[in-house]
Amino acid sequence: MRMLHTMLRVSNLERSLAFYVDTMGMSLFRTSENSEYKYTLAFVGYGSEEDQAVLELTYNWGDNEYDMGTAFGHVAFAVEDIYQFCDKLEQHGADVYRKPGPVLGGDTVIAFVRDPDGYAIELIQKQG
Repeated sequence: MRMLHTMLRVSNLERSLAFYVDTMGMSLFRTSENSEYKYTLAFVGYGSEEDQAVLELTYNWGDNEYDMGTAFGHVAFAVEDIYQFCDKLEQHGADVYRKPGPVLGGDTVIAFVRDPDGYAIELIQKQG
């Protein structure tokens, strides 16, 4: 058994794809449209879906506002050079709201960025 994907509802699929693919550097693996139930799915990630979990971006046609709720925390990604990656994100206009630095009480370097819908993404510096 393995984890397959995490689904996030997005308010503007094109804007979200630009963020995840162009800014975050993910690959768009596949999309599908369901005209009967009025939604579009896009699957993005860093590795093959056969090997890694991916994000499913779900756009429900006509729905462009969602309550975030208090249960969801964040999605996390390991990065090679967190400082350089955060600079790139900011150059693309991304909201890096927690700049890179050690986690409180530890040595692990982390940062947080928001996607276009306000979802929190934790970036964690790869060790060694």
